[in-house]
Amino acid sequence: MTSLHTVLKTNVGDGSAPGAVGLVARGDRVEVEAVGSADAEGTTPMRRETIFRIASLTKPVVAAAVMMLVDDGRIALDDPVARWLPELAAPSVVRTPSSPLDDVVPAVRPITVADLLTFRAGYGFPSDFSLPAVGPLFSELRQGPPQPQLVAAPDEWMAALSRIPMVHQPGEAWLYNACSDIQGVLVARVSGRSLPDFLAERIFEPLGMSDTGFAVPPGKLDRFAGYYRVAEGGGLELVDAPDGQWSTVPPFPSGSGGLVSTVDDVYAFGRMLLGEGTVGGCRLLSPESVRQMMTDHLSPSQRSESTLFLEGQGWGFGGSVDVEAVESWNVPGRYGWVGGTGTAAHVVPSAGMVAVLLTQLESSGPTPTPVMRDFWRYAAAV
Repeated sequence: MTSLHTVLKTNVGDGSAPGAVGLVARGDRVEVEAVGSADAEGTTPMRRETIFRIASLTKPVVAAAVMMLVDDGRIALDDPVARWLPELAAPSVVRTPSSPLDDVVPAVRPITVADLLTFRAGYGFPSDFSLPAVGPLFSELRQGPPQPQLVAAPDEWMAALSRIPMVHQPGEAWLYNACSDIQGVLVARVSGRSLPDFLAERIFEPLGMSDTGFAVPPGKLDRFAGYYRVAEGGGLELVDAPDGQWSTVPPFPSGSGGLVSTVDDVYAFGRMLLGEGTVGGCRLLSPESVRQMMTDHLSPSQRSESTLFLEGQGWGFGGSVDVEAVESWNVPGRYGWVGGTGTAAHVVPSAGMVAVLLTQLESSGPTPTPVMRDFWRYAAAV
């Protein structure tokens, strides 16, 4: 049988990424491999301890933070968010998804906490990026590939969001990305703490996720991988160096894609989910909150209309859920997500499995990369 080392080395060797770290754990059996280099020049060997920009693997972490506030009794899933996010008290919606920005109608009902968690609040990316209401998400809110130092601080960001009409009415459609950033602001305002402080105290410290945060401190920059994309004409170009945008805490700590982490830190979060909110006697979430995170909340039509991102999968809170085995790597009940910086992490409760793949090559689109698909096939077959 093909080994994890072979799966990773094959994809690194053909130029797909400078390096990769993969982890597949079933019960107490943990397999970890690090191959290639942390830099495109090949001067720094990839290590298990290498720190990566994990991009959208941030989303399930922030969803867990929201559910902690639910467990605390500070908020409820059916609560309108306007109590804490007054900028969203009276949102407008384009009359149809293709309508111009000035052809709007009022929202038919308030946006709730559940709307944010299920990505059905009305803000975000549909399958058609050319729609008029999508443009401002890129130009004004800096949605898209992470660029933490270029995004406005939370209050300014929310003020800008309030001026942008929603693409759909609340609850109507699944739209990607923006809801996780809104969740991050919600966590901060409900808790009275900054998002970095809340995550550190309630998630990272209890789980021993010592290398996870919104910036890499100076003493750890030697373990921080570069971030690359495929250049026009071939080869790799540097998007962000270790001493670049993640070397200082950003103005806007992005709940959609701002975290850095290591394979073992992401594994610790996955183990917590498998343990129904508990790891090593430390309870972070109630079993019911974990169950809701890993349950598909979309209707069949909402899943079918979101093929650009979901590929037939459902959506829980912060991650996708395999509804059926439509491909060789799909396992019903598998929960997790992928990151545009070349990362992926999933848990399979029925198999007691956590699978984490970290690379430093930007994805060319919203669908999983070849190395991700090869990795999932291997993990599913182990």
